[in-house]
Amino acid sequence: MMGTWAIFATAFTVGLSGAMMPGPLLTMTIGESGRMGFWAGPLLVLGHGLLELALVIGLLFGLGGLLAKSAVAGFIGLVGGAFLLWMGRELWLGSRTQVLDLDGGSAPAKGGPILAGITISASNPYWLMWWATIGAAYVNMALGHGTKGVALFLGGHLLADLAWYSLIAAAVTAGKNFISPRIYQGILGLCGLFLMALALYFIYSGFAFLSGASSLAFAR
Repeated sequence: MMGTWAIFATAFTVGLSGAMMPGPLLTMTIGESGRMGFWAGPLLVLGHGLLELALVIGLLFGLGGLLAKSAVAGFIGLVGGAFLLWMGRELWLGSRTQVLDLDGGSAPAKGGPILAGITISASNPYWLMWWATIGAAYVNMALGHGTKGVALFLGGHLLADLAWYSLIAAAVTAGKNFISPRIYQGILGLCGLFLMALALYFIYSGFAFLSGASSLAFAR
C-alpha cells in the first residue's frame, strides 16, 4: 500500500498534470485575471475546490461501504489505471506541440469567480470522468490510511491547482509569460511519463484486489 506522504506527493503531481493542460478553468483564469487581477485565480480555485471537497465527502459517505469491497476496489483500480494511462499518453504526445497562451480569455464570469469555479468544473465532462475513475481509485486507496490519507490526497490535489492557477494569474497580471515553451513542454512530457508509471501501479493494485476477492470467494 502506498504511504501517506506518497499519496500526498503523487496526488500533487497528478493534480498538477491535469491543471497544466489547457481547459475551461485555465481559460477562465486568464480572462478573469486580466479583468480582476491576481486574486481571480485563487478565488476560481476556491470554487473548484469546494466542489471537489463536496464530491469527496459524497464518495466517503455514499460509497464508503461499497469501496471497501475487494471486487469493487479492484474494478475501480483497473478502470482508474486505464484512464490514467490514457491521460499520461495524451499528455506525453501533446507535450511536443503544446503551448501556453496567456493572451486568450473568456467572457466575464457570472456570479463572481467562486461560483464560476464551481459551475465550470461541474459542467466539464473531462472533470466528471476524472473523478469517476482516477479520483474514485485514489479515494479508495487513501481510505486505507483513514481520514488522514483522504485529507492528504485532497490536500495535495487542491494545492497543485492553487499553485498552478495562482502562477497563471500572477503572470497575466504582470503582463508576461513566466515559462518558456520548451520548459513547459518538458514539464508536460515528464508529467506524462509519471502518469503512465502511476497507472501501472493502479492497474497492479486493481489486479491484486481482484485476486484477493477471488481467493476469498474460493475459500468460502
